Amino acid sequence: MKSINAINTSQVVNILLAICVLLLILKLSNNPKDDMSQKNNTLETIHQRKSVRSYTDEVVSQEQLETLVKAAMAAPTAVNKQPWAFIAIREREVLDKLGNGLPYAKMLKKASAAIIVCGDLNKALEGWEQEFWIQDCSAASQNILLAAQSMGLGAVWTAAYPAEDRMQTVKETLNLPEHIIPLNVIPIGYPTGIEKPKDKWKPGNLHWDKW
Repeated sequence: MKSINAINTSQVVNILLAICVLLLILKLSNNPKDDMSQKNNTLETIHQRKSVRSYTDEVVSQEQLETLVKAAMAAPTAVNKQPWAFIAIREREVLDKLGNGLPYAKMLKKASAAIIVCGDLNKALEGWEQEFWIQDCSAASQNILLAAQSMGLGAVWTAAYPAEDRMQTVKETLNLPEHIIPLNVIPIGYPTGIEKPKDKWKPGNLHWDKW
């Protein structure tokens, strides 16, 4: 009886050792640097982003808009000047007025919210470097679009700057001071699912080491 128990115990130990060895092999073979073998949420968000112009009736909350603007303010900015200002809109009357006045932002009349990304010239660099505000605010805008995608929201960049008529419409509607320049108007809402991401990868646009 003792010999049978000893055999059973030995078998159990061998099985456990085999399992441990197998787990160790699997761990060693799983290279943590091989990002392609693992799910990368950041890359997935980037490649799933699309311009959303069709929205459901579900309302975007103030907290969600604040989250989007926080993401915007995490963008890179020349000399850390942060020459931006953001106007978050949820009032139906304002959204409709902008939608009626902007030729390429008619979807505002269906969206439940919007964010206007502006350049603040009082915070911008001086001289020829002043126009770095455009790059800074563009980076902030992209952060909004990616954050919206990650949150299950839909958004689309509609340009204001440098079209004088569109900028004037935004300025008059929102009573912007002279030193605040609207770069774009970003309608935001819950997507209906009509729009799909586009595959824009074109190897011919990539050059290695020189042109």
